[in-house]
Formats: sequence, structure tokens, C-alpha cells
Amino acid sequence: MKYIVVLGDGMADEPIAEIGGKTPLMYAKTPAMDALASKSEIGLARTIPDGMKPGSDTANLAVLGYNPKQYYTGRSPLEALSIGVPMKDTDIAIRCNIVTVSDDGLPYEEKKIIDHSSGEISTEEAALLMEAIRKEMNDEQFQYYVGTSYRHLTIWDKGEVVELTPPHDVLGQVIGQHLPAEKKLCDMMKRSYDILNNHPVNIERAKKGLNKANSLWFWGAGTRPVLDSFEGKYHKKGAMISAVDLLKGIAVGADMTNIEVEGANGTLETNWEGKADAAVKALLEDGFDFVYIHMEAPDEMGHQGSLERKIKAIEYLDERVLAKVVEKMNQSGEPYRMLVMPDHPTPIACRTHTDDAVPYMLYDSREDTESAGLYNEADARKSGIVVEQGYTLMSKLLEK
Repeated sequence: MKYIVVLGDGMADEPIAEIGGKTPLMYAKTPAMDALASKSEIGLARTIPDGMKPGSDTANLAVLGYNPKQYYTGRSPLEALSIGVPMKDTDIAIRCNIVTVSDDGLPYEEKKIIDHSSGEISTEEAALLMEAIRKEMNDEQFQYYVGTSYRHLTIWDKGEVVELTPPHDVLGQVIGQHLPAEKKLCDMMKRSYDILNNHPVNIERAKKGLNKANSLWFWGAGTRPVLDSFEGKYHKKGAMISAVDLLKGIAVGADMTNIEVEGANGTLETNWEGKADAAVKALLEDGFDFVYIHMEAPDEMGHQGSLERKIKAIEYLDERVLAKVVEKMNQSGEPYRMLVMPDHPTPIACRTHTDDAVPYMLYDSREDTESAGLYNEADARKSGIVVEQGYTLMSKLLEK
């Protein structure tokens, strides 16, 4: 028996008048999901525990079967595991996005965040910018590390976990009231603008009509994480397939294997088919019992407020990942159970995460269950099935 999670990050949404009161998941053409839905359990799951912020960190921990209330110590420490940054017990890890703030001549506090991802900047360009940051700002207290695309890391020696606002929560807003109360962090963000705004990389980006990647933004502070081994916890040999350091870090912490896929970059132009092929190979050739296939694109499109591209991301997930995995698993004759779901909603209307329950679909290749619904938010709600503690879904997936 093999086990699969197909995770469309931020895929869930709210009804949108522009597409007839449907959600992107309802509107998208998803023949593979439709075919599975007729033979699956469909319901809702609450992946964000009460009192916790709706993030991909807490939500993906829950989907992987780890109670966030017990295991969560912050987002950035998980990313530190992925990057390979050693953390002391006294270290604080802080996520530092390279964001686009308005280049308008106003004081830093009066600028607005234009883009939390700097136009999905390439890792190669971002590495050049981070090298300038490291040269000017690395010291005994703060060290900067290159991650992927716009997502990077700061380690604060003998620091403290301070309240910080995610940049995607304040898109289009004046940043002054959202800057860190900790003066050192605030000063470094201001200094980063002076270093980056007229950097050669950004001069070239401006010439091409691209958003400048002209400021660091700190958020997601936390302490060194400690996760139980996934195999020790669930007795399954597991693999993670993701382009995102957060998910890779969770996998490192859980002693899962990270499978790298060439061209996987967390955007709409990611190597969708490569992820599907890698998952099937892991299960059928490399001896893994469980794979977690994570697709970041629906979440990114939600943050961008792009309805058309979010629908496209869902359709790509269906056609280029889910359909391929199902076809190849069926051809192999190997029985399998599969969970299809988002981690959290990222509604187009607000362009950030919410803590609403998300729809899940649980399929077993050995069963021929009759289901009246399709896989979407509305039909999941109609089912009357609600998994109140989302972290128990993993046991549900693995129970047979």
C-alpha cells in the first residue's frame, strides 16, 4: 500500500461574483479531481488551531500529522533546516523577504508594499542582492543567508521572538505602522532599502519594467524546532517534493527525504510534470511508502490577486500532476490511498491567508465508493463531514 498527499497551497477560496459566485476551485476545469470525487470521501478539515495564525507553516505541519500547538516554534526555524543553517538554542531565526516598496522619494515609513515577492524574482538575482546585504550588514549579532527566490533568512544571535507582520498581509498599505517595534530590526530594513534600491540588479529590472527588489522585510521569528521523525511516528518511509524552503525544512526536521526536481520553482511556471514523475518513481521504484507533493502556485496567485492565474494553477495541478500520478499508479497495480487538499485558503479578495476550514478529498484505489459531490468548498460543506483537528487527517489517510 502506498500513500500520497497532493497539496495545492492556498487553493481554497471564497465565492467570487466575477465567475458567477463560484470559487476558483469550483470554476476551474478539473476532470481528474471530478473523476476521483465520485469515489472519494469529501469533507472539511480545520488545519489552523484556534488562536494560531493562518500560515503555511502551521497548516502544513497539521496536514503532515503534527499538532501545531505541540510542534510549532516559528516559520523561519523550519526554513533554516532546509537551507542547512545550524541553529544554537539561543538563536532566533527570522524570515527576510526581498520585497518591492514604492520608489517614490517618501521617507521609508511612508512607503507602501507593492509586491511581497518582487515579481517572483529569480534565486540567481536574489543571491546577488543578498550578497550586497551580507557584505554591508553581516555582523556578530545578525547573519544573512540566501534561500529561494524572494525568501531568505536572518539568524539573530541571542535574540528574542518578537511580533512581526507578514508582508503579504499589508500589500498596498503604508508600511509605517507595520514596521518592527524592535529598533535594530527596523533600522536594518531601512538600511536595506538604501543598499538595494539602486543596486545594478534593480536598475536592470526597472529598465525591463519589472518590480524592483528593493527592501528586506522581517517576519516569522522563532526558535530552534524539534519534530518527531515521520517514520518513527507513522511507520512509513516518507518523501517531500516541494520547491519551498519551508516544506523542505519541515521534511528535514521530520527525517523525511527531500526529492529535488529540476525546474521546480514554486511559480505558475514550475515543473509540474517533473513533480508527478518524481512522486511515482519514489513510490514504485525507490521504496518510499509515502510522498507529499506540494504545489505553491495557487497560493502565490492568491497573494497576487490574480483570479485568472489562480484558476490556471488549479487546472495545471489537476492535469499535469494529479492526472499523471493517478494514471501511473493505476497502471502499476499498486494499491494506494491519496489525500487531495489545500493547507489553508488564500482568497483573491484579501490576498492573504485565512483560517477557514479547507476541503479535502480522500481516495482509496481499492474501494468503489459512490459520492454525489465534486471536490470543492461547497460540496465539502454539504457533506457534513468536518475534521475539527486537521492534524488527525494523516492518521485517517494511513489507517487502512
